[in-house]
Amino acid sequence: MKARIKFSEVGRRLLKWIPNSLTLCNSLCGFAAILYTLHAHEYRFDSIVNSGSAMSVFNTVAVLIFSAMIFDAMDGVAARLLNAASMHGIQMDSLSDMVTFGVAPAVLVVVLTNFLYGWHISSGVTVLLYICGGVYLGGAALRLATYNVAAMEENSRKNPNWFSGMPSPGAAAALCVVVFLMPRFGGFFKDYPLILPLYAALLGALMVSKVPYLHAGRFFMTIRHNRKRLIATLLLLLAVIIFRLPGLAVIVTLYVLSGPVIGIYNLATKKDS
Repeated sequence: MKARIKFSEVGRRLLKWIPNSLTLCNSLCGFAAILYTLHAHEYRFDSIVNSGSAMSVFNTVAVLIFSAMIFDAMDGVAARLLNAASMHGIQMDSLSDMVTFGVAPAVLVVVLTNFLYGWHISSGVTVLLYICGGVYLGGAALRLATYNVAAMEENSRKNPNWFSGMPSPGAAAALCVVVFLMPRFGGFFKDYPLILPLYAALLGALMVSKVPYLHAGRFFMTIRHNRKRLIATLLLLLAVIIFRLPGLAVIVTLYVLSGPVIGIYNLATKKDS
């Protein structure tokens, strides 16, 4: 009997490490993404036209960041199912997100923009590029710190189904879909290479704003009990299966735009009332 009790206690402790292990996988994906981004410098003497190898590096980095999003979602689900949620896990999750959805995308934007300039970039543009990358990185850091404070103050969030400001995984996804679609619009980004860092800075500002964004994790977690959400989820999956990258890009872009649209709508309805 005592042996069973001891085994069950050990088993519970091991089960509580499952969410933390998934969080570690998240951070390792971010670390790998940062290291792999630096491989693009191996192709710095290639021409922009014949630079498929360099673009494959950036695509792989985007895939690693998206893989981290899967681990980020799984650790939250595992913590709820195993009743293993803790402040330690929340802090660890935010630290991992800072690496994967903060530092990795910022490094990706800086290196990719250098690549679009043919690795010849003026000092003035370099300063602007670093400022844009810094705005994104700072926005992610402030966003995650705000999330941690909200988690410690359980009553600070009026509606748990909504975020105040864009979540960092959403911002990282928005940059990744641009990378995925870049080969199709290579001429546009070659002519306007600063579009990407300016977009990153905008996403950084959205992360620290009060703009409302849907909590996608809670939305998908409740599809079993909500027929409308189940239908919406199936339609989203169908769009990605049929249209693949363009479908994913449209979904992510609509999510980015949904925050400002809902925020403007809320302001308009308040004024009318």
